[in-house]
Amino acid sequence: MEVSKLSWMIFSYSLPSKSSSSPRVTLWRRLRRIGAISLKSGIHVLPARDECIESFQWLAQEVQQAKGEALVMRVERFEGLADEEITELFRKARSEEYQEIEAQAIELEKSVNANTSLEERRSLLETLEKLRKQHTEIARVDFFDCPDGQRVITALNRVAQALSLSVSVAVEIPHTAIAQYRDKRWVTRPRPYVDRLACIWLIRRFINPSAEIRYSHEVAPDEVAFEMKDAFFGHCGNLCTFEVMAAAFGLNKPGMQAVGEIVHEIDLRDGQYARPETAGVDCGAILAWFCHSNLWTCSNGCRGEHC
Repeated sequence: MEVSKLSWMIFSYSLPSKSSSSPRVTLWRRLRRIGAISLKSGIHVLPARDECIESFQWLAQEVQQAKGEALVMRVERFEGLADEEITELFRKARSEEYQEIEAQAIELEKSVNANTSLEERRSLLETLEKLRKQHTEIARVDFFDCPDGQRVITALNRVAQALSLSVSVAVEIPHTAIAQYRDKRWVTRPRPYVDRLACIWLIRRFINPSAEIRYSHEVAPDEVAFEMKDAFFGHCGNLCTFEVMAAAFGLNKPGMQAVGEIVHEIDLRDGQYARPETAGVDCGAILAWFCHSNLWTCSNGCRGEHC
């Protein structure tokens, strides 16, 4: 967007003098959350974007419900105030918010050391996730790309790296030729979740695109079991089944380690990896999509619930 072509939305309101402070505090918080800045004249400003217009319209309704008066107006320019100056005010406001998160991230990083217990790591990971969510909220209203935003991401990633356990149990996984398994039928327990879903993806992506997957607590003689009792492929040491299968088949492709770390953390929750993507996958939406997709439907159409 060229600065010379910017236009703005302004919001001004007044509440009855005898009204309680609660509506005023609520409006102040809402204005901050939607990213509005306040000019000296007492008006609040947002860029003229659809989501910003809607935000001001909702605020106007709230003011009217509180027996107050509100004005929402679009303007092309402010007398004596260039667009570049306004955009800089937006960046300054976001910078102050980003710096608050950065300061907390720095303190969080200082609290991590080699003696940090697993329980402490988990608590620190929860704090890190809260900071990530706060950063996301600010970035959502960072309309003019404040440069501090990327610096804060770097700081948060440093904390995540520090929280990742550097020492893993050494486990040797024998190499297995993919060709030996191209025509095999696979079996795992009913109602697959993250580790087994990832294994099914691995099987159909790298071994056999049309592989037949059966869901049962019993294994037939001609089947290859995974992620179940006495399975050929299962957890080994501190590795989840997906990690074991990836190592066994020599699937060292770009991104496979990242997928393995995400699956590992959701499945085992041992704090070994602190990848930022984990929370998004673990929130349920992506896993729910997998559970309702045909990715893991077996040959007779069952989705692992009854077969």
